[in-house]
Amino acid sequence: MAILGAVVGDILGAQYEFDRPKDLDWGHVPLISDHGVGYTDDSVMSLAIKKALDEGADLVETMVEVGREYPFCGYGGRFYYWIHEDDHSPYGSWGNGSAMRVAYVGEFCENYDEMQALAAQTAAVSHNHPEGIKGAVVTATCIWMAKHRKSKEEIYDYVLQEYPPEDYPYSIDKDLEYLRKHYKWTEKCCDTVPAAMRCFYESTDYESFIRNVFSFECDSDTFGAIAGGVAEEYYGGFGKIDAEGIVKEYLPKELQEILFR
Repeated sequence: MAILGAVVGDILGAQYEFDRPKDLDWGHVPLISDHGVGYTDDSVMSLAIKKALDEGADLVETMVEVGREYPFCGYGGRFYYWIHEDDHSPYGSWGNGSAMRVAYVGEFCENYDEMQALAAQTAAVSHNHPEGIKGAVVTATCIWMAKHRKSKEEIYDYVLQEYPPEDYPYSIDKDLEYLRKHYKWTEKCCDTVPAAMRCFYESTDYESFIRNVFSFECDSDTFGAIAGGVAEEYYGGFGKIDAEGIVKEYLPKELQEILFR
């Protein structure tokens, strides 16, 4: 389940989103610490989209309905008002919120073209800047490719095509050694998505993917949500990580019902 991979990635990544120790022993630190672990808006909106698709319900109405139940889970300022005010028009965002919430689309759709169109739709309700839409489409497509047994090299080549290094400073061709030295914390979709996919690309299982996310300062919960679905689909699960146990410990029961139904 890509959606489970995204939620677990969000929960584990949230520990170091804003308060990552400079000397973090990312290769050996326990996957769950006392360092602010918990779900964020990434999981809430991912599950709101799942609920809308599963029920054939209106996307915006469902995102607003679910989002208002969890008002203090880390929404960006403009998206907070998008949920809580009466006007739910798109506002031209290029932020990574469009990519962090799209995981279920990659597993929901079998048809490639339908998947990409639906991913774009889930972005455009708020993040209708071309880079916001692209981030959602690329994320869903990587999940779809992993689900359909495409190789890491094929996924890499696709992301490289969408984010060529001459135009994007954190294209997927930048390895983790480079990112650890040069990556600057950013909410831009065009920076977050290819760097998160690099964390997947250099992984060997779901745990090593998460540890790659831990290895440098970044929007780590969103990295986990964006590429966690790819890692879960590609590796066929979580290895020794008790993903369901993590979800049952940290995710509200109402959101668990959406996730596991």
